[in-house]
Amino acid sequence: MGQSEFDKRMEEAADALSAGIGWFLTGRDLDGIRRTDATFLRPGRRVLPKVEGAVHRSSYRAGWQRLVFRISGLSVTAGTGYAYWEEPQSTLASLEYGGVLAAGAASLAGIAHTLLTREQRELMREWVTPLHHALAVPLGIPEQTDPRRYLHVPVNYTDDDARIRIDLPLHLRFSQDLVADVIAKKLALENVSFTWHYAGKDPYLVVKKAHRPPNVLRLSDPGVREMLASMPESAPLIGCGAGNRKVSVDLDDDSPHVLVSAGTGGGKSTILRTITCQFIRNGAHAFVLDFKRISHVWARGVPGMTYCRDIADIHDALLALGQEGRRRIRLAEALGDDVLAEEPEKVGPRLVILLEEVNATMKQLARYWDRIRESGDPKTSPAIDALAEILFMGRQVRLHVLLVAQSATARALGGPEMREQFATRILSRYTLNAWRMLVPEVHPAPKPTRHTGRVQVVMGGVAHETQVLYLTDAEARAWAMSGTSSIQESAREAEPAGAVVDFTKAMPQAADPDVGPDSGPASPAGDHDDAEHGTEVLVGLRQAHQQHLPDITLATLRWARANDPDFPSAADRRGPEFVYRVGDLLRWARNRPRGSGTPAEA
Repeated sequence: MGQSEFDKRMEEAADALSAGIGWFLTGRDLDGIRRTDATFLRPGRRVLPKVEGAVHRSSYRAGWQRLVFRISGLSVTAGTGYAYWEEPQSTLASLEYGGVLAAGAASLAGIAHTLLTREQRELMREWVTPLHHALAVPLGIPEQTDPRRYLHVPVNYTDDDARIRIDLPLHLRFSQDLVADVIAKKLALENVSFTWHYAGKDPYLVVKKAHRPPNVLRLSDPGVREMLASMPESAPLIGCGAGNRKVSVDLDDDSPHVLVSAGTGGGKSTILRTITCQFIRNGAHAFVLDFKRISHVWARGVPGMTYCRDIADIHDALLALGQEGRRRIRLAEALGDDVLAEEPEKVGPRLVILLEEVNATMKQLARYWDRIRESGDPKTSPAIDALAEILFMGRQVRLHVLLVAQSATARALGGPEMREQFATRILSRYTLNAWRMLVPEVHPAPKPTRHTGRVQVVMGGVAHETQVLYLTDAEARAWAMSGTSSIQESAREAEPAGAVVDFTKAMPQAADPDVGPDSGPASPAGDHDDAEHGTEVLVGLRQAHQQHLPDITLATLRWARANDPDFPSAADRRGPEFVYRVGDLLRWARNRPRGSGTPAEA
């Protein structure tokens, strides 16, 4: 015999009652629909997929909290009913007076809550809720989600020390750039940093006000001169970051070579000037390979500086530096790692190579080699090969390249393996393509700025926004010349017994007014045929003008001898007349700044 309709309804009612009791005791919604990811012990943060309609705030509470509220309400109701059953008059009197007090207390509490949470409500209405509507689709979360559950925005979120936290969905299927852009625009934020935390079961994003570097950093600013003087010999100061934190690169520990990539007006020469003058002050020798000829006019006549402007001299200098690097490798092998660890200067003074405008210089080196190479010579320029050797040499040989490029493509630098030797990269006025090409591991890319002297120094996959120390030409020159003794004295002290080559005699070098003619540098490594071509012949200035330098007047030569610090030293003296090597004069003529007018020429 089948069940009657009444029995079915009673059975359904019993099932519903038992289910309701279960939902009541477990803290679930009484309709049985699970709307959030809340459990009995843990409150919820997210609305579950496919949930329709509005989700009440109580659905986010943990089950035990809702159970406490329900049992408390039932207990109060049951207690009041029992008291009324036993003592109706007393209970009514208590409810009458107690109700008035409760209503008054509730009114005061409501007024206080309204006043105290006014700013929070305005924040929710004006900023947080609109941000939630804008982020729901990019983050892939239901629009019914309560913004308070994942958008933790303090009232003072515009303060410098404010911290905004945004809980992220577990699937992580969203665009970082899009989410960051929406947050910055909807909250009207500028100069903020985004820190993404993906690990674990609770991924989140932290947005904080980025502490910016100083607007300008000069040597005359308080404490800057002392900061500059305190830097280690191997770690020159680049500038200051957020909170006036020193930013430097240690060529012995961090990276032996530095790449500077910047567009026009990005301050490439300023960066190299700041770094190089510190090395010179500490006894290093710098080689400026400047095909543009005028990038570092401050370096003229500074002891320890070799300035090569002509492409032939740049070619010869790279060959000589490659030879010096090979000599140092053999010497380092003979000395052993234990000796070099204690006395790294045993291989010789630190050599710093400034390679300006590498995009144009590499092309000119290739063309120059095509023009001068003979049958049987390799097609690749030996100067470019020498540069590659120098880049692959370790920091133990103390050869360092500071390379400047407007577009540091792998092709421009001679291949991707050469570009990978630059572990420290300084970028200024960069494009998004340049950032992705040079430092793709840093994401998202900081927004480029036109602020003068502002760069991004990338070391170890971390970008440090930096205000570069600005030194005028006079300040850089004075700082370079205020340190240790001349490079020749440093080289003689550091050179061990039995060294193969003295590097100061293997490459072109500017004249040092403190060094006599006998200690001057010899011809570059690429000029082995100088004697055959007469460049070792000694001539006076008049004879040099007549036979070798007809484009330069005798008056100009005499003026340069008295005023130009790069003018070669006399090799000998014939009676009252000083005589000079023809090769030195020709090299000076090639490398003197173009258009450098003199009173004699005027």
